[in-house]
Amino acid sequence: MYFPTATARKLSTHPLLVHDGPHPIIAIYSSPRKSLFITLTTHGLSIWRVRPSVVLAHLSRTATSLLEHGENKCASWSPNGSRIVIETSESYIILVSVEYLTSALHRAPRLSVAAQRQFLPGPGEGPQLQSVSLQFEGVVRIQGELLSVSPRIHHIFFSTKSPPAVQRIPWPSDDEEEESGGLKRKKWLGHDTWLLNDQDFPWLKSVIVIVNNITYSRATGVEIWLTSDGRAYFVHLSENLPQALHPSVSDVTSHGHTDNNEGFPSRESFPSPTRGLEWEGTCIHDIQKARADSSNSDTDLLDAAVRSAINAKFSLIAIGTQSGILEITNFPSHAGIQPRTETYTLPIAHTHPGQVRCMEWSSDGYVLAVGWDSGWAIWSVGGRCLAWALGVDDDINPTRFHDTFMQGVIDLFWIPGNCELIVLANPVTMEDENQLFAIPFAKSAVTGQHTPDNTRYAFLQMDDRVLVYRGADQPDMSVINPESDVWQHIKIPLAYLSNNWPIRYASISTDGRLIAIAGRRGLVHYSAASGRWKTFTDPVQEEAFSVRGGLIWFHHVLVAAVRLYSRDLDLVNQSVLCREILKSPAILLSLVDNSLLVYTADNTLLHYLVIPTNDSIRLHLCGSISFNGVVAAPSVVRGMSWMIPTVQKQLGDPVDDLVVATILLLVGGKLVLLRPRKSGTQEVKYDMQILADRIEFCWIHLRGIGTLENSLWGYDGQGIRLWLDALTIEAVAVDPQSDTYESVQESVNIPLNFYPLSVLMDKGIIIGVEHEAVARVSLPFVMFRMITSSHLFLHHILRYHLGRSQIPEAVIFASHYQNLVFFTHALEVLLHTAIESEGAQLEVEVPTSQSDKGLLSITVEFLDHFDAALEVIVGCARKTEMTRWRRLFDIVGNPKTLFETCLSTNLLATAGSYLLVLHNLEQLDEGNEDAIRLLRKAADVEDWVLCRELLRFLRSIDMSGRALRNALSRVDTLSSCTTNGGHID
Repeated sequence: MYFPTATARKLSTHPLLVHDGPHPIIAIYSSPRKSLFITLTTHGLSIWRVRPSVVLAHLSRTATSLLEHGENKCASWSPNGSRIVIETSESYIILVSVEYLTSALHRAPRLSVAAQRQFLPGPGEGPQLQSVSLQFEGVVRIQGELLSVSPRIHHIFFSTKSPPAVQRIPWPSDDEEEESGGLKRKKWLGHDTWLLNDQDFPWLKSVIVIVNNITYSRATGVEIWLTSDGRAYFVHLSENLPQALHPSVSDVTSHGHTDNNEGFPSRESFPSPTRGLEWEGTCIHDIQKARADSSNSDTDLLDAAVRSAINAKFSLIAIGTQSGILEITNFPSHAGIQPRTETYTLPIAHTHPGQVRCMEWSSDGYVLAVGWDSGWAIWSVGGRCLAWALGVDDDINPTRFHDTFMQGVIDLFWIPGNCELIVLANPVTMEDENQLFAIPFAKSAVTGQHTPDNTRYAFLQMDDRVLVYRGADQPDMSVINPESDVWQHIKIPLAYLSNNWPIRYASISTDGRLIAIAGRRGLVHYSAASGRWKTFTDPVQEEAFSVRGGLIWFHHVLVAAVRLYSRDLDLVNQSVLCREILKSPAILLSLVDNSLLVYTADNTLLHYLVIPTNDSIRLHLCGSISFNGVVAAPSVVRGMSWMIPTVQKQLGDPVDDLVVATILLLVGGKLVLLRPRKSGTQEVKYDMQILADRIEFCWIHLRGIGTLENSLWGYDGQGIRLWLDALTIEAVAVDPQSDTYESVQESVNIPLNFYPLSVLMDKGIIIGVEHEAVARVSLPFVMFRMITSSHLFLHHILRYHLGRSQIPEAVIFASHYQNLVFFTHALEVLLHTAIESEGAQLEVEVPTSQSDKGLLSITVEFLDHFDAALEVIVGCARKTEMTRWRRLFDIVGNPKTLFETCLSTNLLATAGSYLLVLHNLEQLDEGNEDAIRLLRKAADVEDWVLCRELLRFLRSIDMSGRALRNALSRVDTLSSCTTNGGHID
């Protein structure tokens, strides 16, 4: 899904002012839109632009300010990005206003025409640099030791130690005023204090705590509290306030020093501001105290929560502990059901990365970046560790090595587009400038747009290019060879990317030959046949629209924001083939055959038919259906498709597909099937079936091979879950208590040790990648690269059929793949799993009836339908423990008989393999007659490679050489060779 690539980019952190000493960066914070970020030191802060990575403004605190208010401890942005809130070591809040100037102070130097061709702006570097001004706005003194600050739209929330409380104060504003008695007064937005007690917080496990950290999600309106006893709480503030008049005060100012209670009306003078406010919470992380000394009350809690991150797209919460453990928890439900929790572990056993220092989900919610004291890692939402680093295993030169982030990360964030991760490394020395790095990533195009074609291909995107896997067009052996270079790198035009970065959508056509890209504005598309991109000839038209909902190809026609463009025509407004006006913005597009599905923000699914005409193409609206009451939040719907019953495909009108189709939705991490049924009023209603949770991506093979037709594939972070013929799920019974269909177990589960990107259906292979980090003594940096991996899925499907004694279905399915060069290997794997499975059953003495055939017997019966059966059996036997041989040959027959069969059918190489089996079973006669007969036949057909192997075999079983000389003397062809002075190596 996300894979580090190339090398990290180091950002210069040299002091901007001469009088500023070398102060290490202690934290970095991205702005709400992530276009800017700040680097914080103990004595000042700098505002950076993400692209290009330059400093726009710097604010250095005076010595007097540092003495009176303390050094900088941490900072945060206001939700609108107009202020920065700094927390100090002396319990002060410093407010810094951020002013975005219209006049540009930064101007690029003028270059000659020749130089302009050489020095092109990179992705996102086209727009002129915006000028930013930082102004000191005021200081707020917080009594009771400030612990954590969480800015909101109208208030600043914070927690204190003494008294243990959560409080909020309004933002200072000169604009929000109201008139009272002819005098202008500031609106009172409320100064509230909630003491941690049993009355206001009955859901706290213990009220003798303080809130150390508050993490707020503006998208969901929920927050995570980390308390001093190591627990984590999922918290929400219910503000059911009536529209009552809030008291006003005169001139509440923040200029100068203001206590958090001074300048505000007393709580006794007015009705309680907290009336109607209620904190609702659930404990999502409990603790187990590990006390080395019970008398020491300050003993660390090994599983105490120290960091948290909220994933609004998948409704998940990540908790990082002091011991370095990661826990992922679902949002608690209103029904009071304990949320599901999983622990993420590193692939390297017995490692101690240290305390979790930072974590952040990508904006699309697919991956979590984590920093520890001694390393960092990237996790997929389903729990697959995509990349990790705990130091450098290779030999390096410590004096020259610059990539210090490999030894530990103290802060990080994802930039727009999520193709780079900005990390802050632990400073080695005070003068160390190797702190700030940008790690480039390649990510699956599915993260931006989950369409059938994007899931069909291994299609990755980076900041300035896309990568397409072309192994499907290569010979079979090239597909399974990890050294084959089968990735095509396609650079995106810099003229488009420089002004429209980041990439929002990337789409590939069904045949993999057409690609479309949409960034901030406009779009471009590419043809593999010509190797050329097409861009808008008029920049004004390109800037006039932005793509919403995604891009999708219908043959050579591109559907973008319900506009149709032909690849054969220029990109201008005059060449738009068709345009549809939607009542609500599109969230998602999907194309099934010639049915275009459009899911909009008002929770409505629109069904269009794409109808080609003689000279153009048009869209015909067939119908729409609302999912109100079925889908709670349209914005979290990530994928969509449908399946049409066979009768409707053959006899029905495509216009009526919407009312009979089984609709597949990927809602957050839940894989949902919606089955239609008509009520008494002929109104279509949907029965919802949740097939699985934590699904990262899925796809349907509507025209799969044999059994795989209408098969549903989903990846959950550990393996692929496969439901064969998903339309048959309609027959599952309804649970009368919940009025929903019973849960459906997947037909096949395929565990994988790499991340899958594509299924090559015609080759029976799953393609994926895994990451590798390489360091060299001669290089001061680490190189990241992706390694292509593959996995056969044939034996998994065959075992499903054979486990149900469906031999005819298994034979029909396997016959589609019998011409593949690795088909025999797939059958060997199938037989090996059957042997091991039956052996495991015998070890635990599982009782079976005499009439029931075991899996091994059925598998052998299945193999008899293929010419390669004898080769498969002996090949599997040679790779299996000899303790399993007796059971195997009890079913397949005596190996001596199988050897004779190979001789009679001229399968000489296979017969040679059976010789080894006969030798290990001590069934060879003393004269080695079987070996001599095979040697004679091999010599007659001039198979000298086999002759050489047989002679080596005879030499190995009789070190005296008598067996070898006897064989040479009895085989005329070889005897004449040795008589004439020849030899066989």
